Amino acid sequence: MIVALVFLGTWPALLNLLERRGRNPVHTYLDYSLTNFLVAVLIALTLGQIGAPKPGEPNFTTQLSQNNGPSVGFAVAGGVFLCCGNLATQYALAFVGLSVTEVVASSITVVAGTTMNYFLDDRINNAAVLFPGVGCFLIAACLGSWLHASNVADIDKKLGIQRGGDVIDRSRARAAEAGGPSMMLPVGFEQPSLDAAAKMKLDALEEGKTGVAPPPTKAEVGSAAHLQEIENRRCVKVNASSKFIGLAIVFTAGACYSIFSPAFNLSTNDQWHKLAPGVDKLVIYTAFFYFSLAFFGCAILINVCFLYKPAFGVPKSSIGAYLKDWNGRWIALLAGVLCGWGNGFQFMGGQAAGYAAADAVQALPLVSTFWGVVIFGEYRRATTKTYILLGAMLCMFAAAVGLLMGSSGTRKN
Repeated sequence: MIVALVFLGTWPALLNLLERRGRNPVHTYLDYSLTNFLVAVLIALTLGQIGAPKPGEPNFTTQLSQNNGPSVGFAVAGGVFLCCGNLATQYALAFVGLSVTEVVASSITVVAGTTMNYFLDDRINNAAVLFPGVGCFLIAACLGSWLHASNVADIDKKLGIQRGGDVIDRSRARAAEAGGPSMMLPVGFEQPSLDAAAKMKLDALEEGKTGVAPPPTKAEVGSAAHLQEIENRRCVKVNASSKFIGLAIVFTAGACYSIFSPAFNLSTNDQWHKLAPGVDKLVIYTAFFYFSLAFFGCAILINVCFLYKPAFGVPKSSIGAYLKDWNGRWIALLAGVLCGWGNGFQFMGGQAAGYAAADAVQALPLVSTFWGVVIFGEYRRATTKTYILLGAMLCMFAAAVGLLMGSSGTRKN
């Protein structure tokens, strides 16, 4: 479970890294979903084939020909919901950042999904410990939303101040996004015309100056110039008015995440008794194969549409352009490998100790926040209020995870 926690907390950081570098997120998601599926195939053909088939425990290839349609349907539904949740997460990362995205989405997942898993697993988890943990997750989600609002205010304040303390008109700052910090002029100043600029350069040359601009200095992390550099370079275009759209996307991702784990639970344990008498329940490896196959198919369908009908300012692309885009591809492929193994380990743990307790891997925001703060400089040079909210959110989240893990039970069958 610890390995699953690290893997599931790292792959969003890799997708966020590629988007901030300007790679088309559609290209990234297609690469990521490919290796995610290949990991499921590898697990099914190795771990799913270990040992001879036993009554009630068939191997992977044996189950492919069994009449287990209802369980396969639940696994497929879970894969579709996870695909939509991960896709929403990919875009939410650009709007609200790694830390808030993962905490809010994971908290919603636990509040809804863990409650459903508790009842599906015949209440094998300790309710006196489990549900206080669920309450802590809910508080963490509220703190995450508050933290996001505070961070947005910090960013707006930074972008409203020009170097040297001159206040910038916000509409001018918005219009200057495409040109970078150097185009942002104090109110009352106008951008010089081409002729005026040429005359200024000529005058400088006549005075004996070289006319060569000094080398640009690297913007300090967390500064207005740094935020503007990220905005100019990244593929998904973000502005202050649309950041709350990102928060809505986060809640959508959380809703999708809260369904995929109970659906997978139903596919392996048949709590609703949909299988015909005598038909074996899906073993974890077979269910994971169908789950990942549905994930892959859904990802291909949605992202091929996004290639030609993009959203959120992403440039239009094509299948040919995707195949030729090798910039950062290995990072996207690595993200898929990490996600595939992380999901597989989570489901193995859930089958053994209960899916409600296995949702402890939703502590992945603790890993994602580390990457967000240390690697991407999120919340750098923020206000004291923002730092207090960040600390409170993480403390509440850590307490929730501890309670969830403490509620673990043992599956009777």
